[in-house]
Amino acid sequence: KYSLVIEDRAAEDDLVLPGGGFNVFVDPFSAQYLNGVTIDYVTSMQGSGFTFKNPNSTGGCGCGSSFSA
Repeated sequence: KYSLVIEDRAAEDDLVLPGGGFNVFVDPFSAQYLNGVTIDYVTSMQGSGFTFKNPNSTGGCGCGSSFSA
């Protein structure tokens, strides 16, 4: 499961990935699971929020909240 936390600055060992006018901070442990992942913000009838598309995931439930990588 993915989660986001708003931070003012990166931790000492975080990877800093530039985005469109913002930076994404990723801890080294999590970085190994994010190769090829696309993060987007969507608005739909179910609500709005960030989505994560991982081409490396090998399985998951119908709700899209859990997966194997």
